Amino acid sequence: MRPQPGEVLHFSEDPTISSFVPHVAATARQPEAYVWAVDAARAPDYWFPRQCPRAMAWTVPTTTDADRDHILGPGGADRVHAIEYGWVDRLRDVRLFAYRFSAEHFRPYGEPVPNAFVATEPVEPLGPPEPVGDLLRLHEDAGIQLRVLDNLWGFWDAVITSSLGWSGIRLRNARPRPEIH
Repeated sequence: MRPQPGEVLHFSEDPTISSFVPHVAATARQPEAYVWAVDAARAPDYWFPRQCPRAMAWTVPTTTDADRDHILGPGGADRVHAIEYGWVDRLRDVRLFAYRFSAEHFRPYGEPVPNAFVATEPVEPLGPPEPVGDLLRLHEDAGIQLRVLDNLWGFWDAVITSSLGWSGIRLRNARPRPEIH
C-alpha cells in the first residue's frame, strides 16, 4: 500500500472523509495548519493503528556495519519496526484506509530529508479511500522486520544514537520507561 508516482497518501481509520482541511493537531510541534500525507518511502510508517506507538529504523548510506548488526540484526532486512505486545491485537484487527492525493497540492516537510508532505489549502482525495488490508502481510511483503517488545524505550534509545535512519510515532502512548536501578 504505497502511492503511485505523482501521488501521496494519507492513512486513516475513518473511511468517510470527503475533504481534508488544514488543521493544527493537538500534538503539533508547529503552529501552521496542514493536511499531512506521505510518499512511498514513508508509507510503511503508517501501516499501524493511528494511536499505536512505534519505533522504526532503516539503513541509510552512512549506516555502519556495527549499527546494522546491532540493531537490525540477522534476518536480512534493511528496515525494522517495533511495537509493544499490548498493540498486537489492535494491529491485527484495525480497519485502516488510504486516501490518495495528487502530489502537486503538497510540498515536502522536514529537514534535511523530508519525512512528510503537507498542503496548506483544502484538498480532496483522487477517489474513495482504499482498505489497506492485512498490516502484518504488508510488513512481510515489504521485507520489513516487525518486532514485538515488552517496552519500546530500550530499542528507541539504541536507534536514536545509531547511524541508522529512524522515526518514532505516538511514543507518548508507549508503556512507561522502565526504572533504572
